[in-house]
Amino acid sequence: MTDPGDCLRLSVVLPTFNECDNIEPIVTALLSLSDQYDLELLFVDDDSNDGTSEKVRQLAHRHDSVRLIRRVGRFGLSSAIKEGILDATGDVVVVMDSDGQHEPAAVAEAVSALLASGADLLIGSRFHHQARIMGLSEQRERNSTWANSVARFSLPRYRHLTDYMSGFFALRPERCLSFVRQVDVNGFKFLYELLAISHGHLVVAEMPLRFQPRSAGESKLNVAVIWDLGVSILHTLLLRMVPRRAVSFALVGATGIGIHLLVFGLTLDVLGLSFEQAQVVAVVSAGCSNYLVNNVLTFRSQQLNGISLLFGLIRFLLVTSLGMAANVGVSSAFYRQVSPQPLLALLAGIAVDFVWKYAASSRFVWNTP
Repeated sequence: MTDPGDCLRLSVVLPTFNECDNIEPIVTALLSLSDQYDLELLFVDDDSNDGTSEKVRQLAHRHDSVRLIRRVGRFGLSSAIKEGILDATGDVVVVMDSDGQHEPAAVAEAVSALLASGADLLIGSRFHHQARIMGLSEQRERNSTWANSVARFSLPRYRHLTDYMSGFFALRPERCLSFVRQVDVNGFKFLYELLAISHGHLVVAEMPLRFQPRSAGESKLNVAVIWDLGVSILHTLLLRMVPRRAVSFALVGATGIGIHLLVFGLTLDVLGLSFEQAQVVAVVSAGCSNYLVNNVLTFRSQQLNGISLLFGLIRFLLVTSLGMAANVGVSSAFYRQVSPQPLLALLAGIAVDFVWKYAASSRFVWNTP
C-alpha cells in the first residue's frame, strides 16, 4: 500500500437513485481531492428517472475522474454498493451517500484514519461520542439507536462498534473483497451484511462522523427497509443456515397465521361453517394475504405489478394448492385422530404447508432459485 503522499489511487463509490440536484455539488467538492489522490468517482445509478444519470454523464465528459454505472433491471442500495466496490480500481475504496448527508471533507479524514490505524475497514459513525448528528430527526435517531443495539447483540465479535448501519465507510479492497463478494444484496444494510459475513475476521475501526441534513430530494426510508432490518438480524442469529428469503417468507407466513386464525374463527363461529369448510376458506385467505405481502417485501426485486400481479396470484394459488391440500388434509386428520384441539390441528397443517409454498412459489411465481 502506498502512502497518500505518493498519489494513492482512491475510489469513491456513490450509489444514486433520483439525486440529480445533489450530483454537481458533491462532484465539485470531491474533485478537490485530486490534489492528494489519483481519484476515481464512481456513481452507481439505479436508472433514476429525474436525470441523475444524464447529469453524471455530463460531468464525466468534463472530468476524467468521474465514472458512471447505469443499472437497468437491477436495483437496491446494497446491490449498488457491492457492484461499485467490485468495479472500483482504487487502493482504497470509500463508500458514501449522494444526498449530502456525508461531508466530502470526511473522505480524506477516513483514508488517513484507515491507513494510520492499520484496519481493514473504517466506519464513519454517527454515534461515536465525538460525532455530530444534524441530519436525523429525533424519531429516526431513536430508531437508529435501537437498530444498532439489536445489531450489536447479533454481531458479538464486533461489539466495540457504535454504528452498524452507517452508509459511510472506507476499506482496503485486497483485505475485504472476498467478503464483499459474499454479501447478500437483499440485506438491510451493506455494512451490516459485510460485518455479519466476515465473522470477526476483519479489523474494524471507527471515526466520528458529522452527519448533515439532506441537501435535496427525499429519504428512501420505507416499510420495506425496516422489514429488511428484522430479516437481516434474524438471518444472522440463525447463523445464515437458512436462506435469507426463506426467513422473510417465514415471517410473512407468521403474519398469515393471524389472517388464517381470524378468518377461520369468523367462518366457523359467525357463519356456522363446518371445520373443513372454515379451514378451506381460511387457507385460501391466508394464501392471498401471504402472496401480496411477499410480493412487496420478500420478492420486491422481482415485484409483480398490474395484470402480472393478478396472473401471479393465480400461479401462486395453483402451485401452492398441493401445500394447501396437505394443510387441510393434515389438519383435518390431526383434529379427528390426534387431538380435537382446533389450534393444534391448524398449526400442524400450516407447518406442512410452508416448505412447499416457499420452494414452489420462489421458482414458479417470482422465478428465483
